[in-house]
Amino acid sequence: MAPSSSLPWPHLLLFIVLVSCCGQCSAGVDPTLGFIAVNLTEDRFKLHHPYDLPPEQRYEFRDGVRRMWVYCTDKPLSPGSPTKPRSEILLNVRYTTGVWQFEGYGYVPAGTSGVSVMQVFGASGRNTTLMLHVYDGRLMYYHDEARIVDASIYDRWFRLNVVHDVGAGALTVFVDGEERLAVAGHGGYRHYFKFGVYTQTDPSHYMESRWRDVKVYTKLG
Repeated sequence: MAPSSSLPWPHLLLFIVLVSCCGQCSAGVDPTLGFIAVNLTEDRFKLHHPYDLPPEQRYEFRDGVRRMWVYCTDKPLSPGSPTKPRSEILLNVRYTTGVWQFEGYGYVPAGTSGVSVMQVFGASGRNTTLMLHVYDGRLMYYHDEARIVDASIYDRWFRLNVVHDVGAGALTVFVDGEERLAVAGHGGYRHYFKFGVYTQTDPSHYMESRWRDVKVYTKLG
């Protein structure tokens, strides 16, 4: 026979509810609270891909999932460009002030390495104010071994939220509702989000990432 509780039944029920709620809270928060969603029509998703290939050879959109892949031997996005191979989406929602947020569910297959999978474009004296790279299964701030955002990113869907407070010059990165990184921005006056695969240093021969439920939010006031 189970031991009886010394708490009266209504108090016991309240205790159970509170414990349950706290358990849910500890699993993560919703970074989008207080934000409003921006209307993202399909024409806002601009694909950048090797200039000598048709889009369908490096991009697929099926059953709500955008799959992008590239080889380290591919051409850049335009003839004569000094940039490295990429297959990535530019979200054509440009902002100069305020607080903005990217949200998406990402998936990086094992073996993909030496690649940027998400970035906040626009900075002063450089191109980006934030890049998230994948190296050997780790998601990190640029190629900074001291700032690992997630130590085991391969072969699983993860929820990624990136908040950019332009006025404060601050960025916060969440994985599965948990804050993993807080860094200063790099200035600039015009920004937008990008995601997919963009070759970096020491890349694997083949690079791929998949994304679904991609959203952009902004904060009122």
